[in-house]
Amino acid sequence: MKLTIIIVNYNVRDYLHQCLLSVEKSAEGIDAEVYVVDNASSDGSVDYLRSLHPEVHFIENKDNVGFARANNMAIRRSTGEYVLLLNPDTLLTERTLSESVAFMDAHPEAGGLGVKMLKADGTFALESRRGVPTPFTAFCKMSGLASLLPYSRTFGRYYMRYLDVDEANEIEIISGAYMFLRRNALNESGYLDEDFFMYGEDIDLSYRLLKRDWKNYYLPTPILHYKGESTEKSTYRYIHNFYKAMLIFFSKNFGYYSLIYSLPIRAAILVKGTLAYLQMWTLKKFGKKKTHLDYLRTRRYLFVGNETDFQAARTIMSHSGIALEYGGDAPHGHAQLEGTYRTLQPHWVVYNAEQHSYGELLSFFQQSAPMALHPGIALYYPSTHSIITDKYVFET
Repeated sequence: MKLTIIIVNYNVRDYLHQCLLSVEKSAEGIDAEVYVVDNASSDGSVDYLRSLHPEVHFIENKDNVGFARANNMAIRRSTGEYVLLLNPDTLLTERTLSESVAFMDAHPEAGGLGVKMLKADGTFALESRRGVPTPFTAFCKMSGLASLLPYSRTFGRYYMRYLDVDEANEIEIISGAYMFLRRNALNESGYLDEDFFMYGEDIDLSYRLLKRDWKNYYLPTPILHYKGESTEKSTYRYIHNFYKAMLIFFSKNFGYYSLIYSLPIRAAILVKGTLAYLQMWTLKKFGKKKTHLDYLRTRRYLFVGNETDFQAARTIMSHSGIALEYGGDAPHGHAQLEGTYRTLQPHWVVYNAEQHSYGELLSFFQQSAPMALHPGIALYYPSTHSIITDKYVFET
């Protein structure tokens, strides 16, 4: 077996379905197996997806065992020469997997590989390549020095923005959203550390690969990753889990600095957590109670494609009280629609995902990103009568 693809799922049924569709297209011509580990979802994910994706191996957990442990369960059962850890809120192109395999085949010193991740607005996700968060690098990020001097090799090392996003480069930390690993390297360095329940396990594993003298690389083949927009990074839960993971990483790898750096990190948890709590309390006490759907109804949606598809997509969105506007058909790009974009300034652009290849869709998406308000991408699936955005799934 050449490649094993592992996806951990928790209550994101429709996003996982979309991800698997893209994986199946991308894996054509590759001897590959796919594992989905479900962490006790309550949305009927496995029952819904099993018939739609009969070739997938499903592992159903009775409890949410965390990201690291769930991945390890599938790694132990799998046989691929390469192992891809993939988030369910991602979308691959038809070339993503073949290009990743070819790169790893050509670079036997590579232990791991990351790719160019696009956020929901088409912009580059900085998490696509990072440096090891040594105490100094972490201090630069937490203090704001990394933001002040983002292209400095000394102070901006956390996101490595001094590297060209469109060139393959050696990096240090690979994102767990798309972590392409050589099994031999994984066996040497050990699997994901299950002390990390959420966040940090990708940093820890990447660092262990480096310590075993393997190299980690960044490949500029694009994928879509919704997390950059959909994760609520201001909530106390996120803040607590993220900084707790940093404490575990520091304690494990830089123990001699643990006391010095644990105090400011704990202070950051307290300060940022308190601010997040106060913000939620203020909104609950004095703000107008609005649902997420209320928010979406204030957004502007533009359909690009033929009129027949537009009418069907408009019907789906009308059930949620949302108007969909027609932007015209642009099968070969968006140059002729630039005026429409700038006039209407849509928040989302809707495409028929079954009419175009995923590679074409991401190409269109990157073309539209510099225009107007960096509209997000929404995908219309006629077969399931659904429209998927980064924040919501519209269904009939």
